[in-house]
Amino acid sequence: MVASAYNSLEARRQEVNDLNVFPVADGDTGDNMAMTMRAVMDELDRLDDGRSLEEIGRDQFVSALARAALMGARGNSGVILSQIVRGAAEELASRPGELVDPVLVASAFANAADAAYASVREPAEGTMLTVFREMAHSISRQLAHTPAERQRLSPDATDEEQDDLLADVIEQAIADGQKAVERTPQQLEVLAESGVVDAGGYGLVLILAGVLAALRGEDADLPVIEHQKTPSDFGKSHHADSKYQYCTNFIVSGSGLIPRDFVMTLEGIGDSVLVVGDEATLKVHVHTDDPESAMSIFADAGDVTNLDVADMRKQVADREARMAGYRTSVVAVGSGVGLEALFSESGALVVSGGETMNPSTAELLAGIREVPTNDVLVLPNSSNVIMAAERACELSEKNAVVIATKTQQECLLALAEFDPEADLESNRKRLEDGIAGITVGGIAPAGRDDAQGRFRRGDAVGFSNGEIVAWGGAGSTLASTIEAMGENAEMITVISGEGAPIPLDELDNYTPDGVEIDFHEGGQPSWWWLLASE
Repeated sequence: MVASAYNSLEARRQEVNDLNVFPVADGDTGDNMAMTMRAVMDELDRLDDGRSLEEIGRDQFVSALARAALMGARGNSGVILSQIVRGAAEELASRPGELVDPVLVASAFANAADAAYASVREPAEGTMLTVFREMAHSISRQLAHTPAERQRLSPDATDEEQDDLLADVIEQAIADGQKAVERTPQQLEVLAESGVVDAGGYGLVLILAGVLAALRGEDADLPVIEHQKTPSDFGKSHHADSKYQYCTNFIVSGSGLIPRDFVMTLEGIGDSVLVVGDEATLKVHVHTDDPESAMSIFADAGDVTNLDVADMRKQVADREARMAGYRTSVVAVGSGVGLEALFSESGALVVSGGETMNPSTAELLAGIREVPTNDVLVLPNSSNVIMAAERACELSEKNAVVIATKTQQECLLALAEFDPEADLESNRKRLEDGIAGITVGGIAPAGRDDAQGRFRRGDAVGFSNGEIVAWGGAGSTLASTIEAMGENAEMITVISGEGAPIPLDELDNYTPDGVEIDFHEGGQPSWWWLLASE
């Protein structure tokens, strides 16, 4: 049943993410709720070792589920969902010997709603709290109008009878939950402004729809859960009102812990504060600019573990890129502050690395997963990184493809052709065409004396397509290399690196007439100047 609930949410997780505009439009409500459900499902699998509930012990069972939900929770929605799980589990386990029937379900939902509201210091209506409360009220109303013989199950009731009775109750709760979701824009202004319903409330309806599918069977005639439209204008999203950058989550383990003792101190460094749990374990959630200060508040209370920090500003940017209809993303390996900034400005997600610090397959894979689209182009920008990039694409669940760029200057010219609204194949052709036939080169200080006696260590050495074409002083070598690369060229790109002996604003003095030069500050190590002619 929990697996079916998880699968129902997982199938529309991205849709739930896209609806997320409150309290911050960081687009992760679906992710956070799915993580909580996954943690509960994993714990149930762990406990399914052949023992009965009585052998495990009801208190131990409830404690294990509540702790799993708490440990797996992230973000406001995940923490609130963990409290719904805890409240329901506590009530279900408090009635030893009773079959789960409408009376017990009504009590479990009521207790879960109370636990959820109690977890939030200033509950806002029009959120998942409201939707779950309305579903709990729905079950209570049904109970009041249900004949006594259908309120309780007899000890000899079959599994089919139990499933059928519970399914009727849950189906009506889903219908009332959907109505509550549709009303949320009337209750919360930011939802109305963005043209959406509450993401967390919609997620709860999906979870309950999964429960119903498990009770009725996948082939049954199940109610349709309508898809929700995404924001009409994310320029008005509520994230503009968010003061803080990091969504910070962690666990505190100790003894004699009292959640409310820490709330006010946390509110001094952030907002969206949630502190829930028991005397032995607390789950802490706060939006703050200083995650370390948040953790330090608990230094004397116990051990702080399971730290999870998400950059909400980046999440917002990714969400808006996805909502803008972007179809393709680029991951580019970069080295040098200036070049990394140029790549970012051109629309790429930058993975730091270079000729002497190659990024790992895991780092490239993380970059692929981090971008907001399913179609991804990867630009390794070094012959030493191409193999790792290809392996990362193979391991990724996304449609990721390598364009085998071997230099950063190639990447810069390729990104000039990138169109995030175009599909993957169109972009691949555009980028490959953009760098076809270009000549790449550069000037670097010699690392040792030349065996042929042309230059000594520290002299400038100019390269064009891997061949040495000039050497000597920095200025003359730069001029000679540009001249060698400039034959039949319309433009030469010059990227100034770390420690370049001639300032960028003086480079005009060393460039030949008749060739257009495009200068950039790259900050790359090893190379005084990187060059590309086209």
